[in-house]
Amino acid sequence: MASTAPEGAITRLMDELGKLPGIGPKSAERITHFLLASQARDVLALADALRDVVTKIHPCRRCCNLTEGEFCNICMDGKRDPSAICVVEQPRDLMSIERAGTYRGLYHVLQGRLAPLEGIGPENLTIDSLMQRVNQGGVKEIIMATNPTLEGDGTALYVSNLLAGTGVKITRLARGLPSGSVLEFANTQMLADALEGRRAF
Repeated sequence: MASTAPEGAITRLMDELGKLPGIGPKSAERITHFLLASQARDVLALADALRDVVTKIHPCRRCCNLTEGEFCNICMDGKRDPSAICVVEQPRDLMSIERAGTYRGLYHVLQGRLAPLEGIGPENLTIDSLMQRVNQGGVKEIIMATNPTLEGDGTALYVSNLLAGTGVKITRLARGLPSGSVLEFANTQMLADALEGRRAF
């Protein structure tokens, strides 16, 4: 009896797709067969885009957001207010705030949050480069926009304690964001309200 198992390359593609968040075995199989039925140029364009993400994208030298150049587009935008820095955990959180369309300052991406049980300490984050930016002068406000979770709040408290002697105003997003949620899934109005209603930390 002939085997009905998919060929090796197909199985490998389904396995790799299945590692993506929100993609289960059925979705991985569906996407695989969609790609198999697509034009070769479209599939190769996707492969090239994935390769470029790996080879061309790196952290911005100033804010640690993702970029292809030395500095990201936000840091290069002369219309942004350099006196305000919004501190977020991940680049996707920055993108969520940008979609709200109300914040015109700069950002700093921590590349994570403090999680001692997972072995993530201050040395694993970009806290040192944030401190360097503040110590260079010109920063009047730091907005702590870490996620309203136990780890996010702990990270915000740790950073605010480090900044306590700098004279910089430290604020946090208003609690219009439900505790335990993440910025990535907040709607734009909720984020806009949280930014407008920020208060001293």
